[in-house]
Amino acid sequence: MSEVGNGALRQFVEILTAARLAPKTIINVVTVVKFIVASAVDEEGDQIHPGVWNYEFMQLPLVVKEKQNRPTITEAEISAMLTTLKGRDATLVALVAGTGLRIGEALAIRTDDFDPLCRLLQVRRSVWRRREQAPKTLNAIRPVDIPEELAQVLCRYIKGRTGHLFTTRAGRLLDSRNVLDVLQQAGRQGGYHAFRRFRFAVLRKAGVPDDLIKLWLGHSQNLIDLYAAQLRYDETYRREWCEKAGLGFELGELGYKSEAPIRPSLVA
Repeated sequence: MSEVGNGALRQFVEILTAARLAPKTIINVVTVVKFIVASAVDEEGDQIHPGVWNYEFMQLPLVVKEKQNRPTITEAEISAMLTTLKGRDATLVALVAGTGLRIGEALAIRTDDFDPLCRLLQVRRSVWRRREQAPKTLNAIRPVDIPEELAQVLCRYIKGRTGHLFTTRAGRLLDSRNVLDVLQQAGRQGGYHAFRRFRFAVLRKAGVPDDLIKLWLGHSQNLIDLYAAQLRYDETYRREWCEKAGLGFELGELGYKSEAPIRPSLVA
């Protein structure tokens, strides 16, 4: 690590640039290298290799938000995917599109994270490389209200299940890289974050208050928004906005109606 300075990082940036990585990706990779160098400390807790980084010298690229690749997805595309996918895969896509969950959060969901009618989900953890972990921030631990139509789908899917909602046939946890195949099989290029952007757009178009959008999506709150913490306990208010916003896409055959909601607590 003593040899990792501005010169070494400049060469590394040249390699990453030649590999045609996006500017944001290059910055993220270089940041990890810097963290590793800074992690070496002596018995007094002082850095062994304190570096003064010269970003201009190492030719670190600039990130222009307007030029960043931000894949999106439309209502028609989601509905079309749900006609192609079945079972677990269709339910996973419907869930992330209808709630805006991060894919790691969705893969960590257990049946007991839902209320009896599947209209409320408590996000408590995430999955990374097939291992559960705590969410990155406190804001990620949150209640997420689910529109009634999607709640019915989830209740039917949960029937007879216990433990994690989405697993391999052997019952192992899935990884976000594994479920990318689901999108590719449905003719979709890109990752699951597009569904999160879609959900944000649906909520914004429906006029949902920003504080409530931040709560549902697990975005950070500033000091002015601290009063919004009360929303966690105002279920009636959240429910009204949830149903007003709806899903923003058609569930198709996945969304057929049953005569009565299935209660997971009675079938688990």
